[in-house]
Amino acid sequence: MSLDQRALRNCLGQFASGVTVVTTADGTAVYGATVSSFTSVSLDPPLVLVSLDRRSRTCDRLAGSPFGVNVLGADQRDLALLFAGRGDGAGADIAWDGPERAPRLAGAVAHFTCVPWASYDGGDHVLHVGEVTAFDAPGGPPLVFHAGELGEFRRPSGEAAWTGSLDGPAHGWTADFAALTGARPV
Repeated sequence: MSLDQRALRNCLGQFASGVTVVTTADGTAVYGATVSSFTSVSLDPPLVLVSLDRRSRTCDRLAGSPFGVNVLGADQRDLALLFAGRGDGAGADIAWDGPERAPRLAGAVAHFTCVPWASYDGGDHVLHVGEVTAFDAPGGPPLVFHAGELGEFRRPSGEAAWTGSLDGPAHGWTADFAALTGARPV
């Protein structure tokens, strides 16, 4: 059975994800690629995974080299485009915050410094698993990728993600539990 690749890509694009730039360095040259396929794998040991297109210049450079995963902030759209090969680079003044072998982009909302753990064949991609040796999360609003567009994450108004949900503390099973036991919902 053959699937329509464009239709599959559009369907996969309905899954919103964060945007990262994966970086590595070789001497004074820094290499990077915009990647939305990033995920945690394990806390013990601390492992993360990035999926890079085999054709990207950064993909082969990750094999055997420390690398950084920079989670971009909502104000870093131009950097995402630049490292995706879609920016013209004109006037690009990229600010770096070290470390040398796993370069960190200044202003990223989170950064992971990784050493190679394993690489796996992923069809037209290579799945690079890295062991996290350092991390930092200054925080801030993230850049989001959805349906081929870069945008911002908008938090709903209210105090909690479940505000207005029937599963929230004032409704649903917690209220039912409280009614049965006399306990107060938290």
